[in-house]
Amino acid sequence: MSIRLRDRFFALSTGQAPADEVARYLAEVDATDTEPAATLDGLAISWHPTARFKAVRFVDAERVHEGVRERFARPSELAPHLAAVFVDPRELSFRTFENIVPLDRWFADTPLELELSEPVELAKDAYASSLRLPDAGRARLEGLDTLGLYVPPLNAATRGGDRFIFHSALLADALTEAVRRAMPTPLLDGFSHVNPVFRCNRFEPDDANFHRHRDTPYYDAARGHVSRYTVLLYLTGGTGEPALDLTGGAAVAGIESFTCVVFDQRYEHEGAPFRDGRKVFLRTELIFAEDPEVTHDPEIGALFSKACYLTGESVFAPELARHADASYNRVAAAHWNGLARGPAREPYLHKQFRGVHFIANGYDFWFARSDGLSLAECAAITLLDYFNCKLGDESFRDLCESAVIEAEDDAWIPAFLKGRGGPEAPAVAPFDKSLLFPEPELTDGVCCPFHDGGQFDPTRLDEIVDLHERAQSFAKAHIMPAPILMLGEDVVLDPEKFVIRGNQIHVLGKESLTPVNFAACWNAGGVPGNYIDVAATVGAEHFLVPPILFSETGDCHHLRFDFFRNTWMVQHQRATVPVPKISSLAEIDLYAIDQDAHERWLEAVDPALVEGGSAEHPTPWWADRSPLVDELYDCLSDYEAEDEEEGEERGT
Repeated sequence: MSIRLRDRFFALSTGQAPADEVARYLAEVDATDTEPAATLDGLAISWHPTARFKAVRFVDAERVHEGVRERFARPSELAPHLAAVFVDPRELSFRTFENIVPLDRWFADTPLELELSEPVELAKDAYASSLRLPDAGRARLEGLDTLGLYVPPLNAATRGGDRFIFHSALLADALTEAVRRAMPTPLLDGFSHVNPVFRCNRFEPDDANFHRHRDTPYYDAARGHVSRYTVLLYLTGGTGEPALDLTGGAAVAGIESFTCVVFDQRYEHEGAPFRDGRKVFLRTELIFAEDPEVTHDPEIGALFSKACYLTGESVFAPELARHADASYNRVAAAHWNGLARGPAREPYLHKQFRGVHFIANGYDFWFARSDGLSLAECAAITLLDYFNCKLGDESFRDLCESAVIEAEDDAWIPAFLKGRGGPEAPAVAPFDKSLLFPEPELTDGVCCPFHDGGQFDPTRLDEIVDLHERAQSFAKAHIMPAPILMLGEDVVLDPEKFVIRGNQIHVLGKESLTPVNFAACWNAGGVPGNYIDVAATVGAEHFLVPPILFSETGDCHHLRFDFFRNTWMVQHQRATVPVPKISSLAEIDLYAIDQDAHERWLEAVDPALVEGGSAEHPTPWWADRSPLVDELYDCLSDYEAEDEEEGEERGT
């Protein structure tokens, strides 16, 4: 049934099936439930749609866990490296809203010698050129429309058509060189490159317009990059009413295929579908080294943070989508004209999580002081909410009761929260993470199960203890620095990772791995890896975020969480880390072939956690060479190094 649901989805996605057939299929999907097949980018994924997994995404198939990879469809015959995965839209956060499809393989081995004709000035800081390229390259660009990757955009309510987003450094590099050769010299002052992230947009003649808007400038504080110009590359030609309208600039009624339009991102613009056929175009931007005179307005960052938050919340409350879209447009305009006055009323979310009531808008988070919450607990709930972290198999926002409240200001909040009653038990309790890592037993000198006289104790064998300590060090490196842990459905925090200084809450981050080393001898009874089992699976939430500002009134903790301040790049990583333990192998014959025993802990480690050390060192005789083994055994012990030096002196 799951294979049929998977394949039927793509058959119906062509849009040719009768409405009643689609309705029957959707009803069957809504009646289907399943466990996730794997995780990817922190999202649970399924190979077919279900009542939970309804949003399709396209990913590099090699990133899907090898054990289930073949179950995922390869819906694009022209791009067989792409697998289709289905995710739960309720798990999405601002880091995972958009599916950016990797398409460098699509352009590999394709001639991309791009040439732009001398640009024609449409208006001040707006130009049009014809793109010339080899026939094979032209066919590749036109073929983007045939890959079957389109999905409705997030802001479908304010724009027509479909789109998909893709990444291609090959195409961006070729276009960068063409821009350097063709565009006017004043435009190129500080020019760095074309953004390798492209949006492929498709409009049919009866689709709604792409409504008037400004493009939000791209900004990378870490690299000092900012976008200034939008690039539109039309893959099809036609006429519209108008096809492109730059407010205060030019209105273009007819556009030839492979026309490239470059315009200053100050321009508000709108585009209508072609009357005489399909309209397909790519959008990207020109990236420049940041102008040292550029200033940063924290109010713009705060509004953008609210817009991102409301986009995620619109999955639960669709009426918030229009508020999010209006906020994005205000942010885009503010980069050029300053922040305009907003609407008279704005939305707030009243949430309840395990007895904790709080109010949030994506930048401000209010908690009642009468609930007895510490600032660390308030900060932890704020992090969980903004990043929509997973607790067990459910997203944080899915576990909250939530209601939208529109108000003119926030003066009502303290009275609203006061007296609602606090949690009966801590919603996020403090936890001593060292309890996950008990000290190992002392070794007893036995070399292997074969020589133990029938009393083999794996917890006392030096080579098993050695591997156990290495596995603990590996797990500690990912768990100990995490401010928040998920133990099944329980959320716990490390208070030491939340440091209060002045009016700021600093969330401390991840540290580096420190390995350990030993050695031993084996004859029978498996290999050391067979005895290292999984004691527990811990979800470790790692955050690299700016300080959380806070203020306190008589009634509220008021936290302000600005992820887009001018000197910060925000990062969030969810890691599921297996905690090792030593177990016996009673179910395995001590004299059985070694390969019959599973290496449970080694097999449970997520490959995404492994950095893959490449230091020159001997791999243990019993272990296959792998990035994880490289990381566990990434240096010689003093004993081994001394023994090696003595051997060299003896010429052995």
